Amino acid sequence: MTAVPVSERPAGPRSRRVPVRQILCLLPLLLVVVVAVRHRSVLAEGVAGLGSAEWPWLLAAVGATCLTWVAAALTRQGAVVDPLPKRRLLATQFAAGAANHLLPTGLGASAVNLRFMTVCGLSLGRSSAALALYVLAESVGRLALLGALLLAFPDALRLGGLLPDGSAGLLPAVVVAVPAVAAVALASVRRLRAAALSFLRTALAEARSVHLRPARALALWGGSFAFPALQAAGLVAVGRALGLPVPVWHVALAYLAATVAVALVPTPGGLGSVEAALVVALLAAGGPAAVTTAVVLTYRIITLWLPLVPGALTLGALVRWKVI
Repeated sequence: MTAVPVSERPAGPRSRRVPVRQILCLLPLLLVVVVAVRHRSVLAEGVAGLGSAEWPWLLAAVGATCLTWVAAALTRQGAVVDPLPKRRLLATQFAAGAANHLLPTGLGASAVNLRFMTVCGLSLGRSSAALALYVLAESVGRLALLGALLLAFPDALRLGGLLPDGSAGLLPAVVVAVPAVAAVALASVRRLRAAALSFLRTALAEARSVHLRPARALALWGGSFAFPALQAAGLVAVGRALGLPVPVWHVALAYLAATVAVALVPTPGGLGSVEAALVVALLAAGGPAAVTTAVVLTYRIITLWLPLVPGALTLGALVRWKVI
């Protein structure tokens, strides 16, 4: 028998693809570790305050925090006409919360939800319009609740002496400056103006379509009001758990005022700025300094640190399964 020669491939380096998706799956956990190490002192103080709290109220705060993801999913669905897969939408909101704590305020959640909607088949223009509608509705809901509480309790917050001199005029200056800069940019750059007008037409068409469907409009506006109300309810529950001697409605007003102010500070998840604003607002509402600090730290443990690792794991899983 004649042996048939088998051609051997020359040995050489094999070309390997970079596992980009696997790296993206691990990136959220890495960012969690970095954030936790940087804020380890705040984390330790918050955990220490849990020992003296009334646990039924803490569990109520955890429940209110979990319901915020449901409210966010409801609002996201209300911002688009097309039905989104419910379970994946809810999981995406949980993951988006973690992303929001790892990137400057709003960018993490917006990026995750934008990717989710495009994977679900929506065009980039419609997905962006839905994001804009969500932000607008949530802002209107938060400001409306804040305005209603300010009208009902005009003397609830006493900021005199708590804010540095000249800081009272900062907010109006920012409110005036931002639209002015945007108007100048649109007037100066033709391509930017054309893109803005195209996006505005798409956004208005999407908003009109949503409001022609009562179920979508109810989901959009109901979720937009429920989301900040549940967040405020979580702080109220933590205040009750630690014996904060401030009326319930005043605590809710302090929370809404603090978060509206923090929206102007682009830090990851509001880290640092949220704590400072909440402490100032609760002190203005009449809370003692020691109890107020404990309440704020405990509240941030429940709303930020407790869901951070599960949220990061969910985010990595959604990336791996190509949901986002």
